[in-house]
Amino acid sequence: MKDLIAQSLKYQDGKVQVLDQYLLPHQEVWHVCQTVSEMQSLINNLQVRGAPLIGLAATLLVAYLAEQGASQQVLCKAIDELEATRPTAVNLKHCMDRLRGVVHDVQYVAHIVGVAEHLFEEDIALCARIAQHGVALVDAGDNILTHCNTGALATAGIGTALGVIYQAMQRHGDIHVWVDETRPLLQGGRLTAYELARWQIPYTLLCDSMAASLMAAGKVDKIFVGADRVAANGDFANKVGTYNLAVLAHFHQVPFYVVAPKTTFDPNCASGQDIEIEQRSAREVTGVSGSFGECQWAPSQAKVYNPAFDVTPAKLVTGWVFDSGVYHTPHFHIL
Repeated sequence: MKDLIAQSLKYQDGKVQVLDQYLLPHQEVWHVCQTVSEMQSLINNLQVRGAPLIGLAATLLVAYLAEQGASQQVLCKAIDELEATRPTAVNLKHCMDRLRGVVHDVQYVAHIVGVAEHLFEEDIALCARIAQHGVALVDAGDNILTHCNTGALATAGIGTALGVIYQAMQRHGDIHVWVDETRPLLQGGRLTAYELARWQIPYTLLCDSMAASLMAAGKVDKIFVGADRVAANGDFANKVGTYNLAVLAHFHQVPFYVVAPKTTFDPNCASGQDIEIEQRSAREVTGVSGSFGECQWAPSQAKVYNPAFDVTPAKLVTGWVFDSGVYHTPHFHIL
């Protein structure tokens, strides 16, 4: 397999390597991943994260295993186990389905490697097209609110929602971003702030609960968020807290856009009610941890509700930005 290099994932010198996003922004540590169990752990612990990137990381590992001489039976088991790692984001399933389509071929090693290389390069191209379409929605001087992290850390390319913002900054030069902290895992505070600082895009960090007062004060011009799965009717799942923003945006008449590649669209999912929502550990809510250490503030026996995602209904969406264009109604021509 040829070298494939992105911001937080690379195949280089015959090794699958991932940037540990759990340790960002204070430590930049790369892990070499050689087994299914290692990749499962990296994904479950959010060391590898972002719907497109999760699918690509798993795909590169399967290709690596194929090149190392793994049998078709072993590869089929690896594909199934990796797909089961996280249920909500559909990109992982799409990638694993692509591998299933070639794993039984006579020349399965070459075909698996070909799929891995194609998916990686395709994601870069998809992100570029998303940004080209989405930038038309941004005006000079806009104050844009975003949630979670949707940049180059979460994809092989420039990102999805954050890629649009990056492209807008290149075009206009005077964009400002409001960055939701994104509780409970702080992807906005840790990762989006990190990326915007590197890109030299002005930003202001806020707690999730502060977004309402910003909108009420007229300080938010538009909202751009990513997605982990877009249903056929336009409902979509994204990092928990996105639905809150959509409701607030609707009340305050702030345009609300969801940005995603075609690999995040699931035509077999009729509506948001059919999206399985991952429930995560109580420890993520009772305290906080990261490169800075750990702290628990809640009583040790506190009961916790911790869905990783929520579902936003299509009726709250101003527009869907895909690599194929901008849609103002959920009648998509994605493929």
